[in-house]
Amino acid sequence: MRHILVIGAGKSTSVLITYLLEKSEKENIFLTIADKDESQAKKIAGSHPRAKPLALDIFNAESRAEAVKNTHLVISMLPARFHVEVAKDCVKFGKNLVTASYVSKEMKALDPVVKEKNLIFMNEIGVDPGIDHMSAMQVIDRIRDKGGKMLMFESFTGGLVAPESDTNLWNYKFTWNPRNVVVAGQGGVAKFIQEGKYKYIPYHRLFRRTEFFQIEGYGKFEGYANRNSLDYRSVYGLEDIHTLYRGTIRRVGFSRAWNMFVQLGMTDDTYELEDSENMSYRDFVNSFLPYSPTDSVELKLRHNLKIDQDDIMWEKLLELDLFNAEKKLGIANATPAQALQKILEEKWSLAEDDKDMIVMYHKFGYELNGEKKQIDSTMVHIGEDQQKTAMAKTVGLPVAIAALAILNEKIVTPGVQVPITKEVYEPILKELETNGIVFKETQTEYLGYNPLGEVGN
Repeated sequence: MRHILVIGAGKSTSVLITYLLEKSEKENIFLTIADKDESQAKKIAGSHPRAKPLALDIFNAESRAEAVKNTHLVISMLPARFHVEVAKDCVKFGKNLVTASYVSKEMKALDPVVKEKNLIFMNEIGVDPGIDHMSAMQVIDRIRDKGGKMLMFESFTGGLVAPESDTNLWNYKFTWNPRNVVVAGQGGVAKFIQEGKYKYIPYHRLFRRTEFFQIEGYGKFEGYANRNSLDYRSVYGLEDIHTLYRGTIRRVGFSRAWNMFVQLGMTDDTYELEDSENMSYRDFVNSFLPYSPTDSVELKLRHNLKIDQDDIMWEKLLELDLFNAEKKLGIANATPAQALQKILEEKWSLAEDDKDMIVMYHKFGYELNGEKKQIDSTMVHIGEDQQKTAMAKTVGLPVAIAALAILNEKIVTPGVQVPITKEVYEPILKELETNGIVFKETQTEYLGYNPLGEVGN
């Protein structure tokens, strides 16, 4: 029997485990589900004869090594910063590894020894990164195989609330880790290239530089730049491309509203608020505004942000109950970002019968036989319930499928890698289609490329 060790029993793990257990008898696999909270591992393992829970503190090197040693393949669903210690154990004991996280410098440094030991460390195999890589490379390779030249690639992904559960003015609810939403875009400048011109967006301007697009059947969306898009020129083999942009999807109007928090400083996570535990929501807002013996907090905020009282931005702020003087943050030594997260979670948490939605949109501009064309590829997936969310499915399923493909030697190329080769993406995308994760393509004339470089912006 082949043993798989799954470390981390968080939100996306339930779909991952369910998929593997459904195939456990046919694939002759046994799962050990490890988590610091053994009750969570027990809940996911249930009473299935081919699964067992394990209480595991990953900071206990001896226990961690013992768990890794007694398995054939390790799936790490831990936060990204914890993968590398697990990875070192996998190197030591000769085990393959799968994660959904971005490849860190520490993980990449293991590549020579991973190749030397003929191991596979598959990373970035969730939704974004993951399905975005695979679906993009499938189209890019198809264009190249026909002799086409890539001119433009834009890619957007977002975790949103499904239309039937969209019940607030922000058109948004938390479908994943709220902290990641609150601090999104911090820690660096967004970099990309448009029509041969390098572009940079610092954090304080990030949410006012958005692109807009339509997805048939789901309406209009906006996207803001995500991290350093320039890194993907080498990843995708697009060193000579004129436009390369990766972004995050939101409904139109979200970014403009979110920018209010950014400008006030409420998303800052670098310092702690004094006496935050006893601070009211109203106090929290007021702490970012000038002192006035006469003006109310509401008036000061509207004046500071130049918002009229009949502006929809004002209505969005009121909906969050930001000016409540009775509600307390109740968090000791909270940063502004942590305080804002607490307030937002009250209003943006999914209700019991709410459904989430993953939206992905790629644009490919290319030249073939003297003609310039564009392919638009879209994927929309709506969750079933609070367990089988769209986020959990699109993160967990690719991880599970990749793990089986490695065990079954459908993926054999060794090294620390991401899913950008046909060997990897073809079987995984095919299996994802059978689980309802499908891309739709349309082709039009490509008008965005100017061969003379005469651009207005």
